[in-house]
Amino acid sequence: MKIISVKDYSALSRAAANIIAAQVILKPRCVLGLATGSSPVGTYQELVRRCQAGELDFSQVRTVNLDEYVGLDRDHDQSYAYFMRDNLFNHINLDLSNTNVPDGMDPDGDSACARYDQIIRDLGGIDLQLLGLGVNGHIGFNEPADAFSLGTHQVELTDSTRQANRRFFSSLEEVPTHARTMGVRDIMQARKVLMVANGAAKAQAIRDAFFGPVTPHVPASILQLHPNVFVVCDDAALSLCEGLY
Repeated sequence: MKIISVKDYSALSRAAANIIAAQVILKPRCVLGLATGSSPVGTYQELVRRCQAGELDFSQVRTVNLDEYVGLDRDHDQSYAYFMRDNLFNHINLDLSNTNVPDGMDPDGDSACARYDQIIRDLGGIDLQLLGLGVNGHIGFNEPADAFSLGTHQVELTDSTRQANRRFFSSLEEVPTHARTMGVRDIMQARKVLMVANGAAKAQAIRDAFFGPVTPHVPASILQLHPNVFVVCDDAALSLCEGLY
């Protein structure tokens, strides 16, 4: 595990974009696992800037996203499919047919999740998986539990996760109660993992995930067992880890 400490969110976004850009340059037909939420937005903005400046070519890249809300169609402005088009896909030279987001509308959740696992297998696995970190230590929508999850599955969102995402909706009642997410096994099978975390609100989660025991009650803690992890954090997110790395 390599922890990269940066001063602020702008520096974090540049550092994360550097790692993703290197992956795309070294393997133009790579498979990128992508994340949503507020943490990676700056990284996506930096990738867009570099692509539009002619510094990056996404024309051969394939993507798989971590998760999607159940019950929001891909054109709903709070769906993660919409988020990805709005923040990244529509602004770079990426073939939209090479992008994949879990299906949140199929009433047969088991079938939808099985199809998504097959998509990942057919792509040959993920070269680099980008992750954010929930305040409760979740990655994707793999919430604290008594056991680590395996493949793509449907989850009931915890109250803390729904409260954290409330700011994107008009009211808490509008926040979906369920989501479909890649499992911990899918994430751990990625050849590289890149986590970004910023702000004091993530400080305890960073400490628990990377300097505490490996436990499904802190899903991100399993990343301690991955051989190739980059963790990019600003000073605030690392404020409880002084002297530990």
